[in-house]
Amino acid sequence: MVKRSSGDNAITFQGEPGAYSHLACQEFFSAMAVLPSPTFDDALAAITENRARYGMIPIENSIAGRVADIHHLLPDSGLYIVGERFLPIRHQLMAPKGASLKGLKSIWSHTMALGQCRDLIQELGIVPHVTADTAGAARQVSESQDRSIGVIASQLSADIYGLDILKENVEDAGHNTTRFLVLAAEPDDADLDQGPTITTFVFKVRNVPAALYKAMGGFATNGVNMTKLESYQLEGSFLATQFYADIEGHPEQKNVRLALEELEFFTRELNVLGVYLADPYRQKMRDQV
Repeated sequence: MVKRSSGDNAITFQGEPGAYSHLACQEFFSAMAVLPSPTFDDALAAITENRARYGMIPIENSIAGRVADIHHLLPDSGLYIVGERFLPIRHQLMAPKGASLKGLKSIWSHTMALGQCRDLIQELGIVPHVTADTAGAARQVSESQDRSIGVIASQLSADIYGLDILKENVEDAGHNTTRFLVLAAEPDDADLDQGPTITTFVFKVRNVPAALYKAMGGFATNGVNMTKLESYQLEGSFLATQFYADIEGHPEQKNVRLALEELEFFTRELNVLGVYLADPYRQKMRDQV
């Protein structure tokens, strides 16, 4: 189930086999071997050290919001964004073989997964138990063979650890989706004529009044859609702020180029992290509105 290798044919992810990041690797890069990494730092290092060609790294979830660590790690990693993927999250309730819903006394999973399945937990009236991650919980429950313990994790976890799925798709919200970034050691920017693109960059504004307001003005006046803008503190300081942004468009488009030029005038540092094709899921979401 877990095909392992290294180098050019490997893609790394943070977590244990069966994690949703692992599922994303199989869904979108099925021909590549997978390299599990214990932490985000380890995953980024695997790419930098050429032990993996790509990394499949979660950046945000439609319910839980951003994955905070990545915003701090990515700008200093020396890596580049070469793609994005959206994965609908479908939680499964599973337990050791022979278990039943009526026999469950507790349910284990990551705190986010438990929070996304409150209706099920309330319905069953069982005690939630927080673990470090969903796949790790599945492995632990499988090893325990305790039929009174259920776990919320992916279908892939059930397959890997030999667990029975007692109830399918137990998430409260059907729109639960995680956006992943595909990272690489070298840039591979999309060409202008390949299709709709996303440009991601980080910047620090100059220390002048209304600098952020003025910097953002160029995107409005040039008709560039900014789909994401987030700020976070640097080095534990409340005085140093860095901004992370996604925009629709390619830097070679005139309106995008003009907007970035205006942004640069009001910043003291601007770093483009990647120019990559927009996942078709974006258009699908628009069509549903």
